[in-house]
Amino acid sequence: MASAPSSTADSAPGTPGRVHLPDTARDLVKILVTGPFGVGKTTLIDSVSEIVPLHTEEQLTEASAQVDDLEGVRDKSTTTVAIDFGRISLAGGVVLYLFGTPGQERFRSLWDDIAYGALGALVLADSRRIDASFDVLGLVEETGLPYTVAFNAFPDAPSHHTEEQLRAALDLEPGTPMVTCDARDANSSIDALLTLVQHLIDRHPSESR
Repeated sequence: MASAPSSTADSAPGTPGRVHLPDTARDLVKILVTGPFGVGKTTLIDSVSEIVPLHTEEQLTEASAQVDDLEGVRDKSTTTVAIDFGRISLAGGVVLYLFGTPGQERFRSLWDDIAYGALGALVLADSRRIDASFDVLGLVEETGLPYTVAFNAFPDAPSHHTEEQLRAALDLEPGTPMVTCDARDANSSIDALLTLVQHLIDRHPSESR
């Protein structure tokens, strides 16, 4: 794996158009973008993808409202029912294939298939409802995937939590990176992904080139 690139992509993120991989592509990396329902996974992939993202969004129905916890996401009208998919080419020849996972327990059967072959996971979290992240973190840890936690900066997110409090609330290991990002902003989202890439490199320095 290459050393961590800068936050400059080979083409403008969030402006889909490129279809073919650039000639400079060297390291192709599958990354999961995961987190609880309504945390911003689809938004993050949309913000950075250089290709037209693939979405499997469906309208929330009265039936799904009985099983999907809408606490804190009352304005949400759709949900991912299989995967989101996007791609971003970073400086240094690193290409990230981003696979967004459904955030509800009822889609647990898809998890192993989506996670197969991934090198790491970016776990989006919401500081307004920290406990919603526990199930997803459990799934990531069960697979043994290294991960980075990125708190999505919602406008009404509480600002009084310290980093130590957030880490303790999620019971994160000391070596697990934790950052804040705005999933709507391409540069902020790329920086979160780069934190994960650097974490993967740090865990496997002998594979870096």
